[in-house]
Amino acid sequence: MTERRVHLSRSARAAYDALDAFSHAVGAIARDAGIDDRLKELALIHSSQLNGCAYCVRVHVDRAVAAGVGADEIGQLPAWRESGVFTARERAALELAERYVFIHEEGIPDDVYDHVGGILSEQEYVALSWLLVSINAFNRVTIAGKYPVPPRRTEPAADPEGAQA
Repeated sequence: MTERRVHLSRSARAAYDALDAFSHAVGAIARDAGIDDRLKELALIHSSQLNGCAYCVRVHVDRAVAAGVGADEIGQLPAWRESGVFTARERAALELAERYVFIHEEGIPDDVYDHVGGILSEQEYVALSWLLVSINAFNRVTIAGKYPVPPRRTEPAADPEGAQA
């Protein structure tokens, strides 16, 4: 039996439109601060993973791939501390992403604030923080609504002779 859920983005469209407009404003702030799409999408994927939001993970993995992020880097996100594939800026963004997901535990501790602030400029820190506030809000909307993430259909690869495998 399928569970019927209220679809928040349809049920209170004005609120969802405001969240969407907020997201676009935050994206512009991030671009103006010099946050590139690669850095942004890595942080948004990691936040969505930690929140358990499959829908947003899919959306931001697609955007990350479009921004040139490879499968290896995406696969390394859960183990970023042990991985050598991320830059210092990306590592700072991933650390901040974790702190925003678990902000209820101890906020943004001074040592994390100082460490991340020593790598990112104040404008970058502010922009990334607003991106993280935004994705955490979207994660909650989609998780609460159990937005579906069906398997993707993949087309069989054609062999060199043109016959389908």
